[in-house]
Amino acid sequence: MNSEKFHVQVEEDVRRALQEDVGSGDLTAALVPPEQMAQATILCRESAVICGQPWVTEVLKQVAPTSLATWMIEDRQWCGSNQKVVEIVGPARDLLTAERTCLNFMQTLSAVATKTAKYVKAVEGTQAAILDTRKTIPGLRVAEKYAVRCGGGKNHRMGLYDAILIKENHIAAAGGLTAAFKAAQRMSAQSKFIQVEVETLSQLEEALEAGVAMVLLDNMPLDQIRRAVDLARGLCSLEISGGVTFENLRTYAETGVDRISVGALIKDITAVDFSMRFMDKPVER
Repeated sequence: MNSEKFHVQVEEDVRRALQEDVGSGDLTAALVPPEQMAQATILCRESAVICGQPWVTEVLKQVAPTSLATWMIEDRQWCGSNQKVVEIVGPARDLLTAERTCLNFMQTLSAVATKTAKYVKAVEGTQAAILDTRKTIPGLRVAEKYAVRCGGGKNHRMGLYDAILIKENHIAAAGGLTAAFKAAQRMSAQSKFIQVEVETLSQLEEALEAGVAMVLLDNMPLDQIRRAVDLARGLCSLEISGGVTFENLRTYAETGVDRISVGALIKDITAVDFSMRFMDKPVER
């Protein structure tokens, strides 16, 4: 996704989030005098990889356009417990309205980035890259895949529109693995890659004979993965998916596969604890 499309998506994410939270207006913030200025600090209460700056910046742009944010910790950087991430000065009403939406984006995206970083660290020294999947929260795919990159992981396809992944049902419907792959080759200009999923070593052999360059080993036992690596060495790249946990991740990586896709990077996370604190003393305009 190019820079322009990315920024458009961020704007849409924030607009949607503000609509569901603010709606027709922030009734409680209206208790504060409109001329009141404030200084607020967003704190991270635990060690984490920070992620979410583009979305926080956009929230402030849409809700508090006259505010000024100073970031102490940028996206992709680790922070310690109770460390200041960003200080914001602006109209108190606006900052109060923006608070929850800013924190919601940061707590979710930082959780994805932090979990990804731990998985990436676990496979250091092997050739395996850590990838995400399409198991994302509807409407937040661009944000969550950005968070994976902040954690040092890589993105698999963004959606059904930009890459071809031929799975079991596609193979059955198309009349076989080779037939499905040949059909994909005929429309390859519409895809950044063609990948074929296999469940057995005999399917892998058929894929190699057909000239498949990217193979996904689906829920394959460890001993078969090792055999698959020997079969495919130098002929195609291998990715594994299914059955991967943090505890067995290193073992899978050491088989020599090129990629490990992990749905848990996004769908099984615990939000990072952030809070926004206002200075007791009002800020002069």
